[in-house]
Amino acid sequence: MMIPRRESRLAAVGVCALLAVTAACHKQESAPLYEDVPVERRTITVSASAAGVIEPVRTIDVKSKASGEIIELNVETGEEVKSGQLLAVVDARQPKNTLLQAEADLNVAKAQLEIANSKLARADTLVNSQAITESDYEDARLSSVAASAQVVRAKTDLQNARDQMDDTRVRAPAEGTVIAKSVELGTVISSPTKDVGGGTVLLRMANLDTVQIRTLVDETDIGKVRPGLEATITVDAYPNRPFDGAVLKIEPQATVVQNVTMFPALVRIANPRHLLMPGMNAEVEIHIGTADDVLAIPYAALRTPRDVASAAAVLGLDPATVEAELERAAQAPAADSSKTGHDSTQARAVARPSRGGGKWRGQRGAGGAQGGGAGPGGGGLRAGGGPGFRGGGGGGRYIVFAIRDGAPVPVEVQTGLTDLDYVEVVSGLSEGDRVVLLPSASLVNSQREMRERIQRMTGGGGIPGMQQQQQSGSGQSRPPQR
Repeated sequence: MMIPRRESRLAAVGVCALLAVTAACHKQESAPLYEDVPVERRTITVSASAAGVIEPVRTIDVKSKASGEIIELNVETGEEVKSGQLLAVVDARQPKNTLLQAEADLNVAKAQLEIANSKLARADTLVNSQAITESDYEDARLSSVAASAQVVRAKTDLQNARDQMDDTRVRAPAEGTVIAKSVELGTVISSPTKDVGGGTVLLRMANLDTVQIRTLVDETDIGKVRPGLEATITVDAYPNRPFDGAVLKIEPQATVVQNVTMFPALVRIANPRHLLMPGMNAEVEIHIGTADDVLAIPYAALRTPRDVASAAAVLGLDPATVEAELERAAQAPAADSSKTGHDSTQARAVARPSRGGGKWRGQRGAGGAQGGGAGPGGGGLRAGGGPGFRGGGGGGRYIVFAIRDGAPVPVEVQTGLTDLDYVEVVSGLSEGDRVVLLPSASLVNSQREMRERIQRMTGGGGIPGMQQQQQSGSGQSRPPQR
């Protein structure tokens, strides 16, 4: 049988490609399937994340008690002002005329009081000599009292006129930053004391030394949030600069957002440099639990009992032997667990077998993956009420493969707080131990299936995709039919 030259070249290229793939697979198979990392001390923090908007703690709407045209405006938005600083001036012609009239009325009242007092003094002399009647004397006394009252009224009107004159000069009621401006030069404004609509707002001020975020926290996390908890805030304007804050309070009334029940929480932030400005979108992480200087391992090192067989296969261990050892360790007398050192840690191994059959009951942690991933889930509450670890069957007990005498062995660990990158180890390991990081079982299985498929294709002696068909009596072959 003869093969055309073109098909011979294609066959040679196909064989070379298969050999290259096979060599790559063998090279990948010879590379280590896992790495071991040390058990180290770390600080682990679990946070509840939420979003919100920066807002001032207190805003002040500045209005003028005087009505009229704005003839002077001394500030712009963004300026910081002191308490009592002059902000604007309103046309004072009418208040000035009122003040002049009040001053004149006071002078008249004082003159009338002088005359009335003089008449009363003469009446006192005449009444003693019986030159006037008692009725005339009483009229003189009444005139003096009325003149005194008129002076008091004139003084009051004068003070009111002075106040109205002073009201034309609008001053800052407190220290803060001008965040909005509603008027310009020439704007005619109304006074809130005379306008039923509340008067014209000239400026809006806020003290930005301290700001707050009104954020919405999911109801599944609100039970862990309480006033005083520390929080970290990030904004798009400064992505690499976190800001520190604290939870001020939690509103009791829930809010439903897209069928999700949320609770408003106020987070206060010190802002001495005024970098955070009202309206900025912010991400808030409320630290609901922190473990300082604790033993920790990578989160990916955790395994559930369901993963033991697949993990053992990845490590080149016999899954049946590992299961038998784990079952014996679980049934070992309690006295054996009182030993110290690595032997006792191995003896307490891994997880509890299911009753009957001696097989390991599959367990899945909250948020865990089957067949290769750990199952502890997201950060939650540690058993006992403190912030800590949530998820996983067995109440926070999981399995890791530790290096003992140069070989990986399964070890049961009690876990604590986790931030999904690292997890606290409460018991089962010591500082300086090394644990194994394994790839997921699905990845290992897909690689194994690929190697087996390539071996089957190369072991048969044929080239996939090319079929040789001999023509009867011609001694030549035809290209494969598509």
